[in-house]
Amino acid sequence: MQPKEKSFTEVEGIVQDAIAQAVDFVESEITQDRIKAQRYFDGEVDIGFEDGRSSVVATKVRDTVRSVKPSLMRVFMSTARPVEYVPKGPEDTAFAEQATDYIHYVFNQNDGFRVINDAFHDALVKKQGVVKAYWETRYRTETYSYKMLSEEEYSFIMDDSDITLLEETMTASMSVDEMGVEIEVPSYSIKVSRQIPEGKLKIESVPPEEFYINSQARTLDDAYVVAHRTEMRVGDLVEMGYSFESVYNLDSLYGAADISEAEDIERRGYSQDDYEDQSGDPAMRNVAITEAYMRLDIEGTGIPVLHRFVCGGSGYKLLDFERVDDIPFAVFEVDPEPHTMYGRSLAELIFDDQDAATAIIRGVLDNVAMTNNPRIGIVDGAVNIDDVLNNEIGAIVRMRQPGAIQDLAVPFTAGQTLGALQYMDGLVEQKTGVTQNVALNPDAMQSTTKAAVQATVEAAAGQVEVMVRNLSEGMRRLFKLLLNLHVKNIDEEQMIRLNGQFIPVDPRVWNTDMDVQINVGLGTGREDEKFNALQTTLQVQQQVYQQYGPMNGLVSMTNIRNTLADVLAASGVRNAERYFAPITPEIEMQMLQMQQQQQAMMAQGQPDPNQAFLQAEQMKAQAKMNTDMMKVQLDAQKAIADDDLKRDQMAQDLMVNAAKVYGQYGTAVDVATIKAEQDKLRTVANIAQNPQ
Repeated sequence: MQPKEKSFTEVEGIVQDAIAQAVDFVESEITQDRIKAQRYFDGEVDIGFEDGRSSVVATKVRDTVRSVKPSLMRVFMSTARPVEYVPKGPEDTAFAEQATDYIHYVFNQNDGFRVINDAFHDALVKKQGVVKAYWETRYRTETYSYKMLSEEEYSFIMDDSDITLLEETMTASMSVDEMGVEIEVPSYSIKVSRQIPEGKLKIESVPPEEFYINSQARTLDDAYVVAHRTEMRVGDLVEMGYSFESVYNLDSLYGAADISEAEDIERRGYSQDDYEDQSGDPAMRNVAITEAYMRLDIEGTGIPVLHRFVCGGSGYKLLDFERVDDIPFAVFEVDPEPHTMYGRSLAELIFDDQDAATAIIRGVLDNVAMTNNPRIGIVDGAVNIDDVLNNEIGAIVRMRQPGAIQDLAVPFTAGQTLGALQYMDGLVEQKTGVTQNVALNPDAMQSTTKAAVQATVEAAAGQVEVMVRNLSEGMRRLFKLLLNLHVKNIDEEQMIRLNGQFIPVDPRVWNTDMDVQINVGLGTGREDEKFNALQTTLQVQQQVYQQYGPMNGLVSMTNIRNTLADVLAASGVRNAERYFAPITPEIEMQMLQMQQQQQAMMAQGQPDPNQAFLQAEQMKAQAKMNTDMMKVQLDAQKAIADDDLKRDQMAQDLMVNAAKVYGQYGTAVDVATIKAEQDKLRTVANIAQNPQ
């Protein structure tokens, strides 16, 4: 049977069946486990309790997840470069460095820490954490108005396929052509709109209940179908290029009471309302959108090609499809199962331990309560029942005979039971590798030697290291996706601030075949070893550079600067450019040339130009200081002159005012005494200005 080209209806049917089977597999085999894990994380257990007895729940799942997640985040996010691109050849070296810095910049701009935190949490609790990286294209609508257009201008504008005509008015006027014939000349006034595409990188954590894959898949790359089912607003879909008519009548994902909604409610802790659907704004309606990635032979060539299919509604109506190069998902797992897509979460390992710890704690609390409040036995008819039921301190109990009341003591066994709790803690530590801090563990501190303590730490961290290795595979795939997306979608050079400098970046020239290397620190001991190794390396570099000069062929200033930056990063300081300026190959070449010129001039007995420069700068500084001193003196003299002028004016005003007073009141004013006081103040001011 020869392959043949498939029609749109045939493609739609194939895609709908594949999505439905993937959804059925996940919801029947995987979802219930994830719901249970979420319940146990929230402090719920399957064992019940009796009325009047303790109902407390041990939170082993939550405590273990919250203990190990900071360690995992610190391993990946405490370094400036958790992921590096490795060049395939010498020509890729500079591009690999640039790509590493640029992709990390973009990753942080997209709230990378929060995305990885969410993915790790889902992996620890719900088997898998899923991160989606894709290039989102949205269309911005701009409106233009034109008046009095000629027929040629009108045709030129309307020939643009991106133009949509909104309004049009045509008027005609009479004119005379070159032959003197009177003709009618039309003119147009139009209003048009144009959709301008705008693309940007998007990185987001996908909720586990929105991610589906076929049952036979072992990896993302060999899967028959990989689907992302979610809800989107009608307005967002229109902005992405879909027509309003094609998406408005689609139904919502939730409301059918399917199991995915139950998982969503369990994760949120509350159900979603439908306010947006009832708001009266059609653009705010939520509709179901499923994005499926499948390899299909649509053209009939016999070779299946990866396509992206966009389907709407609960029935998966096919809206659009296109060829793509990658499946835009990265999966994070802590305990993968070989030869299958779904492994185990950390929470699943300790379900039974949380149930057992819950039962033990409830027994302890019940025992304490019964010991502190023992039951009593009474002789029927010999005791006033109301008095017995009265728990008031110091209240009397009326009895008709001695010994009518006796305590039914309950033995206190809680102290013995607490050892069982410690045993359960040990089982959880063995299963998960999440243990107490050695400094707080008395058993661990029995080893007094540094080597013994270090061995204890490394043994406890062994399983955590395995988690890190498994999670690093997801990180590697994610950063591979980010590299490919930028190379394929950036169509112009960009100016980006990297390492304290604004440099041009052109992802189009990067090699997408570059390998991805994960740089993680596994354990405090290994971080200390790395720090000591960097310090030793720095010392050797400095010795080589000082002894053999800049042309030694082994160590350059760039190498030394990189080592200094790594030392700061190992110490937890990321912004190395604040302390050490970046060194480019051009700057290093200039430094070498200047050093060679100095050495040549010194060999010829010529003065060092740098020394002459320093002397010139010193002379300039001395001249400026002298100028400033002269200015200070001139300002002081000017201030004295201004003060004298003001005092003369005050003296004149005093004589005039004295005459006025004498003429009005017939009272003489002692002008001479006042002038003497003014002269005294002037003398004091002059001494202050000229202390010598």
